[in-house]
Amino acid sequence: MLELKNMIENLPENEAKSFLYLMLRRIELEKEPNNEEAQHLIKYLQQTIDDFIRIKREQSIDYKEFEKVHIVFGDSAGGSLKNGLKNLDKHHTEKIISFRDTFSVGPLTDLGDSSGVGNRYHWLENHLILEDGEIEKDIIRFKDTIRELNAIPLHIPIVIWAGENAHEQTGLRFVLHLLKDKRNPIFYINSSLSYIDLYKNHEINYKPLHTGELDADKLLDIYEKNNELQPISKEERIQLVEEWVGLSTTQEVLRIWEQGKILSVNEDYYDEYIINTAKELHQKQQHTDFLKCARVIGHVMGHLEQYHGDLFFEYRVRHLIMNGVFEIQGVPKAMRFYSVKLREIS
Repeated sequence: MLELKNMIENLPENEAKSFLYLMLRRIELEKEPNNEEAQHLIKYLQQTIDDFIRIKREQSIDYKEFEKVHIVFGDSAGGSLKNGLKNLDKHHTEKIISFRDTFSVGPLTDLGDSSGVGNRYHWLENHLILEDGEIEKDIIRFKDTIRELNAIPLHIPIVIWAGENAHEQTGLRFVLHLLKDKRNPIFYINSSLSYIDLYKNHEINYKPLHTGELDADKLLDIYEKNNELQPISKEERIQLVEEWVGLSTTQEVLRIWEQGKILSVNEDYYDEYIINTAKELHQKQQHTDFLKCARVIGHVMGHLEQYHGDLFFEYRVRHLIMNGVFEIQGVPKAMRFYSVKLREIS
């Protein structure tokens, strides 16, 4: 309903009047409907609403001005790339499609259809702390992003950005699965390895975990360096799609990147590491006291060469609280509102 509300709010006045007249006119013709007529009326009104939503969605997708499409994973990566393209004066001819999801976390089964999307977001809603109404917005955005992918004309080249992490590598395979029947030339830029190769002579030894860590200038340098990049071969596309099929049949809800492969692991994979991190922080205290949950999670993420987002780790902290590993002080409505302490320090 949120999507419908947004569409109506953005309707031009003449369109809104025409749509309202159409609905009221049909109701006027059925002033005293019997049960059968009432059912026909309901079906007619529902079909009218469905057609309205479909038309408005299609109107919002227009590739006429674009010569290339970039696909990224995460708002940060999308924002940096957008600024980079502006610096090249290509933001009007090269479109960016951004997935907001963190693909290293959550179910993947049947993600290409509505049932799979519903199952994924049902899990996210029941395990991660999200803002009110956020899950509905994310579902709409996810479906709209897939719709944008499907609408890409066959002649437009596609560039997919992904770094050395399970989040973007899973996303890469998912996108190639969605595009498996398209003949577009598809290019893959490994942002992590490209960064290392581009700046290997610099003194700073740094490997970005994901594309979103890089600013516009760095992405611009990487983009220009990959100017002669060859499209992904047919064989490579088939292999990556097959890997997606394998991932989408697993029951695990957590994935890690290890030695160039995506591995599905149990959701408690990091629990012991979270506990040991808390122990180390306690040992730095003069007296064992409560630690801000956000501080514990910050240390956990800061020493991992993986990318999952802070919401997953906060979920695992709450799980450890429920299992009696941590004591809690405060209300766990978000990680900044409560503190934790290990019950036993060994």
